[in-house]
Amino acid sequence: MAMTFSPAAHVRSLYPQPPANKPNSSKLLLSLRDGYSTSAKLASLSAASNYVKLQICARELAMKPLVKRSWKQRTGVFRCATIEEIEAEKSFIEADVKERMEKTIENVKSNFNSIRTGRANPAILDKVEVEYYGTPVSLKSIAQISTPDASSLLVQPYDKSSLKAIEKAIVNSDLGMSPNSDGEVIRLALPQLTAERRKELSKVVAKQAEEGKVAIRNIRRDALKSYEKLEKEKKLSEDNVKDLSNDLQKVTDEYMKKIESIYKQKEKELLTV
Repeated sequence: MAMTFSPAAHVRSLYPQPPANKPNSSKLLLSLRDGYSTSAKLASLSAASNYVKLQICARELAMKPLVKRSWKQRTGVFRCATIEEIEAEKSFIEADVKERMEKTIENVKSNFNSIRTGRANPAILDKVEVEYYGTPVSLKSIAQISTPDASSLLVQPYDKSSLKAIEKAIVNSDLGMSPNSDGEVIRLALPQLTAERRKELSKVVAKQAEEGKVAIRNIRRDALKSYEKLEKEKKLSEDNVKDLSNDLQKVTDEYMKKIESIYKQKEKELLTV
């Protein structure tokens, strides 16, 4: 009797197969590790980004002042100068005027003294400069100058080694004198001035006197500008400025007379034979 058999089963079906969607354990571990690494990297990048942002913010805060200044000018706020402040400014201007005018008088006198007259005067050597150890110095700072008589000068150096240099400086000056040295001192004989030379020197003195007067006028002009400035600042009234200008003119006239007096005296010395 013939037997019937059921359809043959596939050989692979005889063994249990893993589900098709079951993940592989090794791949799962790799995936988890890669995922953790990626998360860590993202977290690190995020932290670095936040740190950079904090650094930038801190730098910007350091560059900006904590207190914002306002440069808008206030309007309607005025402060009037006190009487003491106004008087102090006036006193300063007046003191400056007198100090500068006094220096002008001294300068005129110094210029006059350097001009030789018929009488011996140590001041005529004031502008003579000597080359002393490579440095130009005034003659009166390295030697004693005296007048033994009315027509001669005596120069005694503090340092005898400078004797030759002093002789050379006197010869090169415009004094027109010939030094006579004995190895210890230098004697200078003042030659008599000719009438023509006296007139020439008189013109030089007149020019120097005029320069002194111009300097006095300039000082007055500067003071007037200072007073006008105070008037514009409402610290002085127009009447105050007029009164101060009148006082200033009186001071100016006084110093002009001083220069004129000095000039007349010097002119007389020059023209006296």
